[in-house]
Amino acid sequence: MRLFIAIDIPNDIRQRIARFMDGVRGFVPDAKWVGPETFHVTLKFIGEKSPEDADRIKQVLRTIKAAPVTVVFRGYGFFPNVNKARVFWTGIEADEHLVQLASAVDQATSTLDIPREKAPFTPHLTLARARDGSPRGSSGRPHPHSSDRPRSTFTHMHEKLQALPSPEFGTMTASEFFLYESKLSPKGAHYTKLERFGLGGGSA
Repeated sequence: MRLFIAIDIPNDIRQRIARFMDGVRGFVPDAKWVGPETFHVTLKFIGEKSPEDADRIKQVLRTIKAAPVTVVFRGYGFFPNVNKARVFWTGIEADEHLVQLASAVDQATSTLDIPREKAPFTPHLTLARARDGSPRGSSGRPHPHSSDRPRSTFTHMHEKLQALPSPEFGTMTASEFFLYESKLSPKGAHYTKLERFGLGGGSA
């Protein structure tokens, strides 16, 4: 079982982001766009575990006592930067409770020998990823002058977006988080909620 822990996103915000994506995807025909039905705010990625491990993870997550989290979705950005972008994302702004929740999840799962996170928690919502489109010669190797060419799949879209107001997608207050199972297929990932955990209360 491929597991992760995340906050779900309300349909109204999901739909606003999806409409924004529909409006800009024509500028990036080579990108791989994320399906809006899979949107979530990741708290911790766990990876492959057995069903017995999943049960143990549920047990420790039930012990977490944390406050509801207010999250704002707005703006956009590129990772690592617009010139060599591999990922296009929308920004997430949240109160201190989101960082506290992610830290509590990290601490709880570490009791099961799941490695702690080394990098600071930096939430974002991935909208698209660049495909491997580096120019290549007939030998299949990178074109000798490929380094002289723009490397970012997203350069044209970035130029168009700069002329528009920064997008605002809405605000939510999360009163729950979930343990998910991710199943990969040629059509993309499919996520299933295995258990809900309440914030400001118990699990249900």
